[in-house]
Amino acid sequence: MATLASTRAFHVFHRHFQVVTPRFPRSLLEAPKPKRHPLHQPLPSLCPCVPPLTSSPKSLSITFSLPDGASSISATKVVDVDLSLAVKKKAMEISPVLKGTSIFLIFQCKGMNSTIKTNVGKLLADALRYYHFDSDSLVEEACGGESAAKSLKEQDEKGFRDSETEVLKQLSSMGRLVVCAGDGSVQSSTNLALLRHGISIWIDVPIEMVAKNMIEEGVQIPVTELSTAESYSEVFAQLAVVYEEMKGGYATADASVSLQKVASQLGYDDLDAVTTEDMAMEVLKEIQRLTRLKKMMEEAARPF
Repeated sequence: MATLASTRAFHVFHRHFQVVTPRFPRSLLEAPKPKRHPLHQPLPSLCPCVPPLTSSPKSLSITFSLPDGASSISATKVVDVDLSLAVKKKAMEISPVLKGTSIFLIFQCKGMNSTIKTNVGKLLADALRYYHFDSDSLVEEACGGESAAKSLKEQDEKGFRDSETEVLKQLSSMGRLVVCAGDGSVQSSTNLALLRHGISIWIDVPIEMVAKNMIEEGVQIPVTELSTAESYSEVFAQLAVVYEEMKGGYATADASVSLQKVASQLGYDDLDAVTTEDMAMEVLKEIQRLTRLKKMMEEAARPF
């Protein structure tokens, strides 16, 4: 059954990829596996540009007063500041150095707000002119849907893990991809090795927020069999156990972006105030830092 699961994952990946990339060259699927990265060799540019995705602007309110004789007129002007432009500008800065290297965003638990997960991935893909994939969604599709995936995991965990590995194997063989991956990507040495074919960034979200989102959105996490009917304290306690088991895998990422740290830097008291653009910008800054470090190491290794 393990072989059947991985075979399904292989076919689902290519069927899905052909649908979203009709102009993708057939020969690419037979191309040799690129060299390992990051801080090794960058992947070549393999995909054509994708059509732009839209991103919601953020509004900034400015209050100013205008003198009118002895009195003043207070007025408020709303200025639309499209933060996605800043993200795209940063992406343009690092794109020549990135050279088509794929980006793997590792999100902890399926209790993570799916909207944040999808929007951050799509915004980065848009800014970098990359394609966007969600590895968990591809695995579920390979298994026949979310319920079928949960059933397979319960009855044949090895087969389910083989599906995860097959999807990551196919994704890691390509360039110019932004891949949103879940816990499964860090649960085996094979999967961790596949992530090394791109730059991996762990999106660190406080467990408190994950538990809160899980209860509010009615999300269940198959790996722990948690039920949304349980109390917050019970959900939090079990998520904390999962986090302890997974944190070693999270730590293998090339860099991490902490939601709590981003909120603190921007002066937000509420974590929900952090926008998709804020997170995407921080990811790009980490990627820029890694590429600069790689360049410094290469220059230091040159003979005099």
